[in-house]
Amino acid sequence: MTTSVAAAPTSTDKAEVTPAAQAVAAPTERLIVGYKSGAAEAKSNSAASADAEAKGKEAGENLDFTRRLGTGAALVDLGDELGKKDVADVIAQYQADPQVAYAVPDRLNTPKADPNDTEYAKQWDLFESTAGMNVPGAWTTATGSGVTVAVIDTGYVTHSDLAANIVAGYDFISDTAVSVDGNGRDSNPADPGDYYAANECGSGIPASDSSWHGTHVAGTIAAVTNNSKGIAGIAYGAKISPVRVLGKCGGYDSDIIDAITWASGGTVSGVPANANVAKVINMSLGGDGACSSATQSAITAAVNRGTTVVVAAGNENDNVANHSPGNCGNVISVAATNRTGAKASYSNYGSLVDISAPGGQTSTGTANGILSTLNSGASTPSSESYEYYQGTSMATPHIAGLAALMKSANSSLTPAQIELAIKTNARALPGACSGGCGAGLADAAKTVQAVSGSGGSTGGTTFTSGSAVSIPDNGSAIESSLAVSGISGSAPSALQVGVDITHTYRGDLVLDLVAPDGSTYRLKASSTSDSADNVNTTYSVNASSETANGTWKLRVQDTAAQDTGTLNSWKLTF
Repeated sequence: MTTSVAAAPTSTDKAEVTPAAQAVAAPTERLIVGYKSGAAEAKSNSAASADAEAKGKEAGENLDFTRRLGTGAALVDLGDELGKKDVADVIAQYQADPQVAYAVPDRLNTPKADPNDTEYAKQWDLFESTAGMNVPGAWTTATGSGVTVAVIDTGYVTHSDLAANIVAGYDFISDTAVSVDGNGRDSNPADPGDYYAANECGSGIPASDSSWHGTHVAGTIAAVTNNSKGIAGIAYGAKISPVRVLGKCGGYDSDIIDAITWASGGTVSGVPANANVAKVINMSLGGDGACSSATQSAITAAVNRGTTVVVAAGNENDNVANHSPGNCGNVISVAATNRTGAKASYSNYGSLVDISAPGGQTSTGTANGILSTLNSGASTPSSESYEYYQGTSMATPHIAGLAALMKSANSSLTPAQIELAIKTNARALPGACSGGCGAGLADAAKTVQAVSGSGGSTGGTTFTSGSAVSIPDNGSAIESSLAVSGISGSAPSALQVGVDITHTYRGDLVLDLVAPDGSTYRLKASSTSDSADNVNTTYSVNASSETANGTWKLRVQDTAAQDTGTLNSWKLTF
C-alpha cells in the first residue's frame, strides 16, 4: 500500500483550506498527537485516553488512545478507517486545543528501491573512477570499527556474508497484518518476507515478490570483507543492528518514530533498552507529503543524542520537498546517480537534497545496478544470494557507510560535522542533474582523510550573519548582507550556504544567494505542496565563477499570504 498526496492549495486559495485538511493525504486508521510539555496528556496515559474519547465525541467518531510513542506523543486509533474529510474533522478538534502541539496522520511508508528480481569486481559503485565513491582509498584510514549502524527497514534474513557483523536489533511492527510473522513487537527483527498479491496493498497495485530490502541495504554498508566470498561492505568493520519497521505493504510512521528513538538510545515504553546504540541510522524508506512534526521530533531527538540520520530522497523523479522523510530537517538526504555519474532517472531532486551517491540504473543493463546481499525466496526465505537493485534506497547506505567510516576515524564528530564534511569534500557530479543533487558525488577517501586530519577539508572558513530579519507576509524580498574577506581567489564549486529560518508553511518562501557582482543563485523555489515549517538546512552552490571576497547577500521572499517568519541567521563556508 502506498500513500498519495492531496493537491496542495495555491497562494490564491490557501485561506479556503484548513490546516487539518492539508494534513490528510490519504485515508488513515490512526493519528499521532503531540501534547505541549505542560499538558497532563503529555505524561498521563489516562488523561490522553480521556482526551481522545472527548475529542471523538465532538467529532462524532470513536477514538481510542493506543499507546505512547518514544517521543512522548500519543497514538490514537480512529476505529473504522475514515475518509479524508472525517480524519480532517478529528485533526481539527485536536488543533483547536491549545494544549496540543500537533496532530498528524500515522502515514504508511514503503521501501525506496526498485527491485528487479532477475562479487568485488562488480561493485563499480565503490571504485570506478567515473562515478564510483572512491571507497578503497578510505580503508587505509578507517573500516568502521567501533560503530553500530541501525538499518531501519524490513529486518534481516540470514546471510553468511553479513552474519558476523549483525548485532541485536528489534521488530517494531505493531500491526500483525503488516508484520506477517504471527506477532507484534518483539526482539526478533528477522525478515519473514514482504510479498503480496495483486490488489492486496491497494486497488491496481500488482503482486510483488519479497524484496529482502533491509538485507540488501545492510550488505552495502557492512558486508563481511576479505573473507574470500561475495561482496565488500563500505564500512565492513562496523556492526549492523536490524530494526524492522517495514512489512507487507510498508510500515507506519508510529513504528518508524519509535524505531528512530530506540535505535539512537532513547526510551520506548514496553521495549527493553538498546544495548547497541547506533551512531548512524539508515532509512531507505519514505512516503508522500511534508515531514510531519511527529517524525521531525523523533529525528531531532536522535540527532541531539549524537546519531547521524541518513535518508533516501525517494524514487519519484520529483522534488524531494514532496516526500518524507527525505524532506525532514537534521537529516542527510541522499539522491541517486547512475554509472555515468548523472542523476538516475528515477531519483528525486531539489534544494533539500544534501548529497548524491551511486544508486544504479538497471534499465541500461543489470550490471549497472548496485550488487548486494539478498535471498532467493520469492515469498519466504530460501537460499542466500546476491542481486543488483537500483534506487535511492541503494544510494543511502553508501552515505550511511561513509558516516560510519568517519565516526570510526574520529569518534568526536557530531552529526552536523559529519554532514558538512561529506558535502565539503564531495566532487562535482560527472554527469547531469536537473533540479538539484546536493553538494555533488560523495568522495569517501577525501572525506575520511579530512576528518582524521590526513587531508581533505573539514569545512573551510565560515562567515556568519546572526542578525535576525523579519520576513513580511506576501511582501517584498528582504536581504541580509555578509562581508567576506581574507579568502584568496574564487569561491568554491561547492560553496556551503547554511540557512536558519523560522516560518510556517515554508513552501511560500523563495531563497536566493546574491554574489558580490550581483549574480544570483536560486537556493529554494516556492512550492504549493511543501506545507512543513521552517528552513534549517545547508545548500551547496557552484560559485567557482565568483570572486570570494566581497559582500554576499541572502535574499528571502514570502510569495503567499497568511504565513510569516524570521531569517534568524545564515552563513557561508568557503
